[in-house]
Amino acid sequence: MTDSADPTLDRLSAALGDLPKRGTPPVERWHPEHCGTIDIRIAADGTWFHEGSPIRRPALVKLFSTILRREPDGSTVLVTPVERMTITVDDAPFVAVEMAVEGEAEARRIGFRTNVDDLVPLDDSHPLRFERDGSGGLKPYVKVRGDLWALLTRALTHELMQLVEERRIDGKPWFGLAAGGAFHAIMPSAELEAVG
Repeated sequence: MTDSADPTLDRLSAALGDLPKRGTPPVERWHPEHCGTIDIRIAADGTWFHEGSPIRRPALVKLFSTILRREPDGSTVLVTPVERMTITVDDAPFVAVEMAVEGEAEARRIGFRTNVDDLVPLDDSHPLRFERDGSGGLKPYVKVRGDLWALLTRALTHELMQLVEERRIDGKPWFGLAAGGAFHAIMPSAELEAVG
Protein backbone atom coordinates (compact mmCIF):
# COMPACT_ATOMS: atom_id res chain seq x y z
CA MET A 1 0.00 0.00 0.00
CA THR A 2 1.63 3.24 -1.08
CA ASP A 3 -0.11 5.40 1.52
CA SER A 4 1.31 3.52 4.53
CA ALA A 5 4.98 4.15 3.74
CA ASP A 6 4.89 7.60 2.15
CA PRO A 7 6.88 10.14 4.18
CA THR A 8 4.73 13.10 3.06
CA LEU A 9 1.49 11.45 4.17
CA ASP A 10 3.10 10.29 7.41
CA ARG A 11 4.42 13.83 8.07
CA LEU A 12 0.97 15.35 7.48
CA SER A 13 -0.68 12.76 9.67
CA ALA A 14 1.88 13.30 12.47
CA ALA A 15 1.45 17.08 12.28
CA LEU A 16 -2.26 16.65 12.96
CA GLY A 17 -1.78 14.53 16.07
CA ASP A 18 -5.03 13.77 17.87
CA LEU A 19 -7.14 16.02 15.66
CA PRO A 20 -10.07 13.57 15.38
CA LYS A 21 -10.56 13.88 19.14
CA ARG A 22 -10.63 17.68 18.89
CA GLY A 23 -12.94 18.13 15.89
CA THR A 24 -12.52 20.15 12.70
CA PRO A 25 -9.50 22.43 12.86
CA PRO A 26 -9.57 26.20 12.19
CA VAL A 27 -7.99 25.92 8.72
CA GLU A 28 -9.18 29.42 7.76
CA ARG A 29 -6.85 30.86 10.43
CA TRP A 30 -3.77 28.93 9.27
CA HIS A 31 -1.54 30.77 6.80
CA PRO A 32 1.68 28.79 6.36
CA GLU A 33 3.91 29.08 3.32
CA HIS A 34 2.79 27.22 0.21
CA CYS A 35 4.96 24.09 -0.11
CA GLY A 36 3.98 23.10 -3.65
CA THR A 37 1.77 20.34 -4.97
CA ILE A 38 1.26 16.87 -3.54
CA ASP A 39 0.11 14.04 -5.82
CA ILE A 40 -3.26 13.59 -4.16
CA ARG A 41 -6.44 13.56 -6.25
CA ILE A 42 -10.05 13.39 -5.14
CA ALA A 43 -12.05 11.71 -7.90
CA ALA A 44 -15.60 12.76 -8.76
CA ASP A 45 -16.94 9.72 -6.87
CA GLY A 46 -15.12 10.84 -3.67
CA THR A 47 -12.26 8.33 -3.87
CA TRP A 48 -8.91 9.72 -2.73
CA PHE A 49 -5.79 8.75 -4.68
CA HIS A 50 -2.13 9.22 -3.84
CA GLU A 51 0.37 8.82 -6.66
CA GLY A 52 -2.34 7.12 -8.73
CA SER A 53 -3.32 4.50 -6.12
CA PRO A 54 -6.42 4.68 -3.92
CA ILE A 55 -5.75 5.61 -0.31
CA ARG A 56 -7.11 2.54 1.43
CA ARG A 57 -7.05 3.83 4.99
CA PRO A 58 -10.47 5.42 5.64
CA ALA A 59 -9.20 7.01 8.87
CA LEU A 60 -6.44 8.79 6.93
CA VAL A 61 -8.90 10.05 4.31
CA LYS A 62 -11.23 11.34 7.05
CA LEU A 63 -8.32 13.02 8.80
CA PHE A 64 -7.12 14.73 5.63
CA SER A 65 -10.68 15.78 4.75
CA THR A 66 -10.70 17.95 7.90
CA ILE A 67 -7.72 20.00 6.68
CA LEU A 68 -9.04 20.81 3.22
CA ARG A 69 -9.44 24.43 2.26
CA ARG A 70 -10.43 26.14 -0.97
CA GLU A 71 -8.19 29.07 -1.80
CA PRO A 72 -9.33 32.40 -3.33
CA ASP A 73 -7.80 31.32 -6.68
CA GLY A 74 -10.09 28.25 -6.72
CA SER A 75 -7.41 25.69 -5.87
CA THR A 76 -7.87 23.18 -3.07
CA VAL A 77 -5.15 22.67 -0.49
CA LEU A 78 -4.32 20.47 2.46
CA VAL A 79 -3.24 22.88 5.19
CA THR A 80 -1.67 22.41 8.61
CA PRO A 81 -0.25 25.12 10.88
CA VAL A 82 3.16 24.64 9.21
CA GLU A 83 2.55 23.74 5.56
CA ARG A 84 0.08 24.13 2.71
CA MET A 85 0.03 21.87 -0.38
CA THR A 86 -2.19 21.97 -3.45
CA ILE A 87 -4.12 18.84 -4.43
CA THR A 88 -6.33 17.96 -7.42
CA VAL A 89 -10.11 17.74 -7.06
CA ASP A 90 -12.00 16.41 -10.09
CA ASP A 91 -15.39 17.86 -9.09
CA ALA A 92 -16.23 18.44 -5.42
CA PRO A 93 -14.09 17.36 -2.46
CA PHE A 94 -17.02 15.55 -0.83
CA VAL A 95 -19.94 13.38 -1.94
CA ALA A 96 -23.28 13.41 -0.12
CA VAL A 97 -24.16 9.73 0.23
CA GLU A 98 -27.19 9.75 2.56
CA MET A 99 -30.11 12.07 3.12
CA ALA A 100 -32.61 12.22 5.98
CA VAL A 101 -35.90 14.10 5.66
CA GLU A 102 -38.24 14.93 8.51
CA GLY A 103 -41.42 17.02 8.51
CA GLU A 104 -43.29 18.96 5.84
CA ALA A 105 -43.12 22.36 4.11
CA GLU A 106 -41.06 25.03 5.90
CA ALA A 107 -40.91 22.84 9.02
CA ARG A 108 -39.18 20.15 6.95
CA ARG A 109 -35.63 19.35 8.02
CA ILE A 110 -33.15 17.82 5.58
CA GLY A 111 -29.73 16.54 6.54
CA PHE A 112 -26.94 14.93 4.55
CA ARG A 113 -24.07 12.62 5.44
CA THR A 114 -20.95 12.82 3.31
CA ASN A 115 -18.57 10.06 2.29
CA VAL A 116 -16.26 11.15 5.13
CA ASP A 117 -19.09 11.25 7.70
CA ASP A 118 -19.68 15.00 7.87
CA LEU A 119 -23.29 15.66 8.90
CA VAL A 120 -24.68 18.68 7.06
CA PRO A 121 -28.12 20.24 7.60
CA LEU A 122 -29.76 22.08 4.72
CA ASP A 123 -29.97 25.62 6.08
CA ASP A 124 -28.73 29.17 5.50
CA SER A 125 -25.14 28.18 6.32
CA HIS A 126 -25.33 25.03 4.18
CA PRO A 127 -27.30 25.95 1.04
CA LEU A 128 -27.85 23.95 -2.11
CA ARG A 129 -26.53 24.98 -5.50
CA PHE A 130 -27.15 23.42 -8.89
CA GLU A 131 -24.87 23.28 -11.92
CA ARG A 132 -25.41 21.90 -15.39
CA ASP A 133 -23.53 18.75 -16.25
CA GLY A 134 -22.00 17.97 -19.65
CA SER A 135 -25.27 16.53 -20.96
CA GLY A 136 -27.43 19.48 -19.87
CA GLY A 137 -28.72 17.81 -16.71
CA LEU A 138 -28.40 19.17 -13.18
CA LYS A 139 -25.85 18.36 -10.51
CA PRO A 140 -26.83 19.43 -6.99
CA TYR A 141 -24.27 20.31 -4.33
CA VAL A 142 -24.64 21.14 -0.64
CA LYS A 143 -22.15 23.39 1.13
CA VAL A 144 -20.23 21.53 3.82
CA ARG A 145 -17.92 24.21 5.26
CA GLY A 146 -15.84 27.14 4.05
CA ASP A 147 -16.09 27.03 0.26
CA LEU A 148 -16.12 23.21 0.19
CA TRP A 149 -19.13 21.45 -1.30
CA ALA A 150 -20.49 17.91 -1.54
CA LEU A 151 -21.93 16.58 -4.78
CA LEU A 152 -25.13 14.62 -4.20
CA THR A 153 -25.13 11.08 -5.59
CA ARG A 154 -27.52 10.34 -8.44
CA ALA A 155 -29.80 8.42 -6.05
CA LEU A 156 -29.96 11.36 -3.63
CA THR A 157 -30.60 13.74 -6.51
CA HIS A 158 -33.69 11.70 -7.46
CA GLU A 159 -34.85 11.67 -3.82
CA LEU A 160 -34.34 15.41 -3.52
CA MET A 161 -36.23 16.12 -6.74
CA GLN A 162 -39.27 14.33 -5.28
CA LEU A 163 -39.49 17.20 -2.76
CA VAL A 164 -39.40 19.99 -5.36
CA GLU A 165 -42.40 22.26 -5.73
CA GLU A 166 -43.21 25.39 -7.68
CA ARG A 167 -43.70 28.78 -6.03
CA ARG A 168 -43.84 32.35 -7.24
CA ILE A 169 -40.89 34.58 -6.36
CA ASP A 170 -41.10 38.22 -7.41
CA GLY A 171 -44.02 37.28 -9.64
CA LYS A 172 -42.16 34.52 -11.49
CA PRO A 173 -42.57 30.74 -11.08
CA TRP A 174 -39.56 29.00 -9.52
CA PHE A 175 -38.88 25.41 -8.61
CA GLY A 176 -37.35 24.79 -5.21
CA LEU A 177 -37.92 23.01 -1.95
CA ALA A 178 -39.01 24.02 1.49
CA ALA A 179 -36.76 23.10 4.40
CA GLY A 180 -35.30 24.65 7.53
CA GLY A 181 -37.88 27.42 7.69
CA ALA A 182 -37.21 28.69 4.16
CA PHE A 183 -37.89 28.03 0.51
CA HIS A 184 -34.66 27.09 -1.26
CA ALA A 185 -35.08 28.29 -4.84
CA ILE A 186 -33.39 26.06 -7.40
CA MET A 187 -34.11 27.81 -10.68
CA PRO A 188 -36.88 29.41 -12.68
CA SER A 189 -39.51 26.85 -13.67
CA ALA A 190 -38.98 27.39 -17.39
CA GLU A 191 -35.26 26.57 -17.06
CA LEU A 192 -35.85 23.40 -15.03
CA GLU A 193 -38.52 22.22 -17.45
CA ALA A 194 -36.04 22.72 -20.31
CA VAL A 195 -33.58 20.44 -18.52
CA GLY A 196 -36.31 17.83 -18.55
